[in-house]
Amino acid sequence: MNTPLKRLDNRTARAIFMDRHALAEQPAGAAKGAGLLDLVQRLGFVQLDSINTVARAHDMILFSRRPAYRSANLKRLYEREKALFEHWTHDAAVIPMSFYPHWHLRFQRDADLLKARWKNWRRDGFEQQFETVLKHIRDHGPVCSSDVGKDEKKGSGGWWDWHPSKTALEFLWRSGALTVVGRDGFQKRYDLTERVIETRLCPGNVACDATATVDWLCNAALDRLGFTTSGELAAFWDTVSAAEAKNWCATALAQGNIEEIEITCADGRLRKTFARPDLMDRAADLPQPPGRIRVLSPFDPMLRDRNRAERLFGFHYRIEVFVPEARRTYGYYVFPLLEGDRLIGRIDMKAHRDRDLLHVKALWPERGVRWSDARSRRLNAELERIRRLAGVEQVEFARGWLKDPK
Repeated sequence: MNTPLKRLDNRTARAIFMDRHALAEQPAGAAKGAGLLDLVQRLGFVQLDSINTVARAHDMILFSRRPAYRSANLKRLYEREKALFEHWTHDAAVIPMSFYPHWHLRFQRDADLLKARWKNWRRDGFEQQFETVLKHIRDHGPVCSSDVGKDEKKGSGGWWDWHPSKTALEFLWRSGALTVVGRDGFQKRYDLTERVIETRLCPGNVACDATATVDWLCNAALDRLGFTTSGELAAFWDTVSAAEAKNWCATALAQGNIEEIEITCADGRLRKTFARPDLMDRAADLPQPPGRIRVLSPFDPMLRDRNRAERLFGFHYRIEVFVPEARRTYGYYVFPLLEGDRLIGRIDMKAHRDRDLLHVKALWPERGVRWSDARSRRLNAELERIRRLAGVEQVEFARGWLKDPK
């Protein structure tokens, strides 16, 4: 007779997930230097994004956990202290430098993937620019894409339609020959990896052990997710293949390093996942999530996997940046609102720095959430914090800003 699987109720599952994403404790603590680095290590990485409706995604991710945070703190940690490096997980991100040895497999896989993909992407000639680009950087120091290929034609396909030297820069970065050493505005600056990374860690000086790397990546992902399917494990860093993650789970299960449990979803359905054998015991010691309202970035780690967030919190969220305005359900860049262990609504707002104000266009509570006076006070307190991060002096609400749930 099969032994029934251990089962986590939905509230405990949410608490575990929030704790692993540094959202279960009071938002407080060191927001620069070693304290900020500890937070990034705990999260695994912080996604970078250029949209600056209120503040950039990476700034809002860190601010929601450390209200003393300001954008200069991350820039210093990344560019001056070299405690972080920039590369890809599921998207561009800053990653603790201590993780760099585990990125050699990503360099190799990106090189193979992009060489095949970009050959069919109207980038004819980018491979012929490798030596020219490398020599230019060797002779002149770090460059932005505007510093190379000045005599090359850019295609007509939009901002992504790079000239061959820009494509060469990106390829050399993604494959490890170059390292991004900072950004001017939001434009990357590239330098030779050998001038930035310790020689013993540079690609070519380290044998890439794929098996050991996959093992590290899977363990690190599980520790940051709390419980996971093999597919979610593969998607966390987006380096491990689905087959590798599935094999890793089978081996870890056979060795007793993980066990299969059931998670109760927000709609009451059960979902089988993998977890450490001590997860259930440790769940009893989790803190009670704070009751204050917090504005989350659309790219917050807790929301990055939209399907997982919907299963756990019953919160359906899709960013509508690329949706034509007439077809949007909510707005261009709408921020989820977290209260305790619930996602209670979403807010459409923008910092107008020329007018020195944060303009709140609309707020939609989730179904079943009553927008009380107490919630309005908590929201106002959070908006005061947000407007300071955005660097504006006042908050302004549009007429009829509180909307009915959709």
